[in-house]
Amino acid sequence: MTLLASVPRRSREFDKLRRGHLVPLLASALIAAIAMTLVAWVLWPTWTARTFDNNERIPVSIGETLFNIPPHAFRRKVQRHSGPQESIDLNFLYPSLAAPGAPRRVTAETIDETPPPIERMFLSIAAHHDSLAPDARLRTIYPRYLDETRPEPQDGLSIRAFRDRTPYAGEDLFVAEAPALDHDILERDAGGKPPHTFPHPALAARCTRDAATPGMCLSERRIGGADLTFRFPRQWLTKWRDVAGAMEELAQQLHGSHN
Repeated sequence: MTLLASVPRRSREFDKLRRGHLVPLLASALIAAIAMTLVAWVLWPTWTARTFDNNERIPVSIGETLFNIPPHAFRRKVQRHSGPQESIDLNFLYPSLAAPGAPRRVTAETIDETPPPIERMFLSIAAHHDSLAPDARLRTIYPRYLDETRPEPQDGLSIRAFRDRTPYAGEDLFVAEAPALDHDILERDAGGKPPHTFPHPALAARCTRDAATPGMCLSERRIGGADLTFRFPRQWLTKWRDVAGAMEELAQQLHGSHN
């Protein structure tokens, strides 16, 4: 009888002990839940998505050279911030040079068998780290690989094909020389001596040829510690003066008075 009576007593003591441990655990869980609720309420986002003004500019330093970029011109959102960057990728509507808005949604109804025309000029800006300058490459590297045939310039624009089995096979080089400077202007240089640098070409572009996809052109220039690489369709060269003017205008807009 004594053994049997001790079993319920031990069971009751065990239940009391278990309840004694559960109470602090439940209290701790309740306090933690309340604290998490308060933190979530404080940190819950109450802002709306930021919209950028058309005239707003984001200052970006590339190769220690300052550029002021329209926010909507960035092709990659991760690059849309101020401060130093190694490179950025931009695009602009042509010929307006406005920063594009949100891309149009492509649906089954909007897809056509004929690809839509490219209406944008693409621009990459990257630190050059003292690599060979674009104008030096034009004078010293490209001539090594050009075909010896020299067709007559068309509308002031010369075209030379790159030879096969060279690094630029399948491409053509377009160059439109800038007008020669007047002799009197040269004489007004410091010391009365002509400057050691000559005018840059009005346009220099290396272009792929039209095939399954339209040919694209690449034109480079250097500003401070950065190289600017413009890309546009080859067919635009039928109005090459407009293209050259657009690239110059973009460089002036982005680099401003620092140019």
